[in-house]
Amino acid sequence: PTALLVLGIQQIHVGQEMIGKISAAGQLMQCSASLDVLFLLDGSYSIGKGSFERSKHFASKLCDAFDIHPDRVRVGMIQFSSTPHLEFPLDSYPTKQEVKERIKRTVFRGGSTETGRALKYILHKGFPGGRNSSVPEVLIIISDGKSQGSTAVPAMQVKERHVTVFAVGIKFPRWEELHVLASEPPEQHLLFAGDAEDAANGLYSTLSDPVCTATAPGCKVESYPCERRTLETVKELAGNYVCWKGSKQPNAVQASLCPSIRWKRVLIKHPSRCFRTVCPDPCDSQPCQNGGTCVPEGLDRYHCLCLLGYGGDIHCAAKLSLECSVDLLFLVDSSAGVTLEGFLRFKAFLKRFLQAMVGQDSPMSLGVAQYDDDVQMAIELGQHKDTFRLMKGIDALNFRGGRTLTAGALQYIAQHGFRSTPVFADVQDDLPRVVVLLTDSRSQDSVAEAAKYAKDQNLFLIGIGSSFMRAELATVTGNPQQTIVYSDPQDLFNRMPELQRKICSVGNPEGCQAQSLDLAFVVDASSGVGLENFLHLRHFVRSSCLHFIINRDVTQIALVIYGSKAHTVFALDTHTSNSAVLQAIDQVPFLGDSASAGSALLHVYSEVMTVQKGARPGVNKVVVLLTNGGGMQDAAAPAQQLRLNGILVFVVVIGDTERDTLLRVSGSPNYLVHISSYEDLQYYQGLIIERICEEARSPVNLCKPNPCMNQGVCILGPGSYRCECHGWEGPHCENRVLRGDSPRSPALPPRSHVQWSPRGLQHFSRALQHSKR
Repeated sequence: PTALLVLGIQQIHVGQEMIGKISAAGQLMQCSASLDVLFLLDGSYSIGKGSFERSKHFASKLCDAFDIHPDRVRVGMIQFSSTPHLEFPLDSYPTKQEVKERIKRTVFRGGSTETGRALKYILHKGFPGGRNSSVPEVLIIISDGKSQGSTAVPAMQVKERHVTVFAVGIKFPRWEELHVLASEPPEQHLLFAGDAEDAANGLYSTLSDPVCTATAPGCKVESYPCERRTLETVKELAGNYVCWKGSKQPNAVQASLCPSIRWKRVLIKHPSRCFRTVCPDPCDSQPCQNGGTCVPEGLDRYHCLCLLGYGGDIHCAAKLSLECSVDLLFLVDSSAGVTLEGFLRFKAFLKRFLQAMVGQDSPMSLGVAQYDDDVQMAIELGQHKDTFRLMKGIDALNFRGGRTLTAGALQYIAQHGFRSTPVFADVQDDLPRVVVLLTDSRSQDSVAEAAKYAKDQNLFLIGIGSSFMRAELATVTGNPQQTIVYSDPQDLFNRMPELQRKICSVGNPEGCQAQSLDLAFVVDASSGVGLENFLHLRHFVRSSCLHFIINRDVTQIALVIYGSKAHTVFALDTHTSNSAVLQAIDQVPFLGDSASAGSALLHVYSEVMTVQKGARPGVNKVVVLLTNGGGMQDAAAPAQQLRLNGILVFVVVIGDTERDTLLRVSGSPNYLVHISSYEDLQYYQGLIIERICEEARSPVNLCKPNPCMNQGVCILGPGSYRCECHGWEGPHCENRVLRGDSPRSPALPPRSHVQWSPRGLQHFSRALQHSKR
């Protein structure tokens, strides 16, 4: 049998997941049967140079599905226009690389479209360099189907010689003629591929059973709805006009209305069905547990990116172990203000936390105390090492219902909770001492002095409570970063990994680690801040940068300073290492004029957080505004514009200013930090970094900010997006459409509908950086 294939353009109306499966199948597909393949490329003027280059790209891509070897698959090529021309016979090049290089060197010839004559040439000459029908023969014709002569008779004669015809048009083909060329059934032999990988997939899917080897394990051939398009010229009535006709009367004419006809080019769609081979993705089975993200590695391997506390195995099983060496004491509120229900909730939380965290070999020593009017040590520090005895000790806690004397409890724990006695002979005195306060009732004594006394005894305080306790917990701990505020009972149990991190950090806040983030600091350098305070702000930015991994793949940082005008000190893509960023921050000058936060945020919107300036599509974006509150009157509108574009605005204000204005700029109290003095700024660094990192871990809208250049429209899909371009082309509308027959990028039509996913975004970002240089 012989097979004939005609290739063209296909709109892919599937998500990124399906495109990934097509790509995976393309890597697995390899036709190793004995096969003779002859490409027949339309090189006529109706195709043009641009589409001819695209045809060559298709032919080269199809070669990837063939195991080219003299004893297996042989490939040759004929170009036809007015007359057929043999480019190279089937026995010329024995390897895939040589064939693809020769296809690339093929030159467009031009002329009329004589498809029938090309078919007669093949009927007369056969396959040059082939094996004389002793093996299946595949003839691949790439054409727009607009032949000057009839193709019906030679096409029928080709099929009578057991030729199987696969027809797929290039450009805007004449599908009626391609149907004449194609074998039955047409839905399997008439392909329509605008994506070269999908074209190769369709070819392999049809050939797999009768000609090539069976599909790879786990892969399957499936049908799907597709669309064929053609551009046709139609006649339509535009109206009537007055015309003059002859009359039977001598020397007379007659006025009449005549129809006005105009010709119009219309795009006609033909719904159809196509076939493709789909291979499984290693992440299809969703192997990662507990919110872990599956990352494929090739066709059959993957790894899981696990949330903090879920690294028990490669699939993110729960493993919330406390591997740090600390002396840890839980101080549980048992006063009437907590209520019996709240006290029992704290007990359940404590039991679940210790069951998950504490093992037989845990290096920590642990104690539990409860308080109301006074303090009761339920479990002395280091008294029990095994989980069973710890659970029994916690079960023995009883609700007491007295007054909420949190200050007295803190002072008692500072004096007696970590004392050295024979019971604690094996406890190391130099271990960090951590107190976790669980309370849901405001203290009836003053906690500020007691908390200061506890910290003077080198106790590290962590506060846990519901949202209305936020202010008091911050007073107790001295740092909002050392507080955990939950919104509802279930949220309390969800905070166990956060508590683990805080216990083991002992004052050393973590950065975002491997989370991708585009971060811009906007610093007020106006006279209202002053030089001395500006240096505090500069030091804060510098020390904050130490908590991030700065490179092209993880965190990019930009710095903007402003007075009456904004200045970009360095853009997101300027520095690719922590050392380079720190060195640049040390050189930032003080401006000293009036302040306009609005112009600074507008500058960030148009000149910093854009794809052209290094912002990465599919990566969360945060702007941190550091100001004394001056010049904020014009900042609300540009801040809202940033938020609408998917960019978080975090406002840090030092000193007194109007809160309503600040809330309009931040958009939410959650993104507003009000600090009384520049000296206290350092104590809020952990909180600010934690909020930034929470944003880095949140879901991202791939179309915000718009990754499409030159007024391209970003259209969001499931897990992907595509750019719809007008007058431009390329995945992100980065290339101007060339007029005439000049070749465009062979894989993309003028109006790009290519879909992109987060996996491909960093590659685009790097390519963009290279092109900008």
